[in-house]
Amino acid sequence: MPHPMDLTGKTALITGGNGGIGLGMAKGLAAAGADICIWGTNPDKNIAAANVLAEFDTKVTTATVDVADENAVNSAFADTLHNHGRVDGCFANAGIGIRGTAFDRMTTAEWEQILSVNLYGVFYTLRAAAGHMKERAAAGDAGGRLVTTASLAAISGQARGEHYASTKGALLAMNKALAVEYARDSITSHTLLPGWIATEMTEQTFANKKFHDNVMPRVPMRRWGTGDDFAGIAIYIMSDLSSYHTAETFLIDGGYANF
Repeated sequence: MPHPMDLTGKTALITGGNGGIGLGMAKGLAAAGADICIWGTNPDKNIAAANVLAEFDTKVTTATVDVADENAVNSAFADTLHNHGRVDGCFANAGIGIRGTAFDRMTTAEWEQILSVNLYGVFYTLRAAAGHMKERAAAGDAGGRLVTTASLAAISGQARGEHYASTKGALLAMNKALAVEYARDSITSHTLLPGWIATEMTEQTFANKKFHDNVMPRVPMRRWGTGDDFAGIAIYIMSDLSSYHTAETFLIDGGYANF
């Protein structure tokens, strides 16, 4: 019998998969046998990520995609299906984080910039994936995974980050609605809730000594998380073992939120 965590024959699409949490998930999924498609806005980083994944000897493709562009998402998803034949798991992980001005001085442009990627980009991506998975189910090939990457900002206050927090909080609600709507097609939906993870987005913040000295003591595991810390949960979600598990919010923060 095949190992229950063997993902051979399955394809995972990961937006923002060329670094950080996305690449950590991609490495775990590829190690478990899954084929991988990475979308990212930086073609050089896409190539570097593909080179990292080459060691796992599964099919890997990349595409330069701005998920805030609806037409680009639809076109890229069609290309992904052409290259891979199917998408079994869609990890809408791409996101940006820009610390804004005080809320009462925040511009509409600042607000819309964050929403265009973190919320509309997720909508465009998951809409395409859900449609494909529903079509497969109607043809007798049911099953699929829809996954979003949120943030602790969704459940805690982030001064001058109301635009970012709003997008991440919305993903929690979106997850639950998707889980209910597509359950009969054996499509599950989950949200990842990362804590303080060392990525390019957080590099400058973590380098700040005052921040480090104030926050690190509040992380029970006494280390920042890494992208590799998300490999295991990605494998579980993609595996058949999670077929009856849906609408979950997976908190991966080294115990920070509970301390």
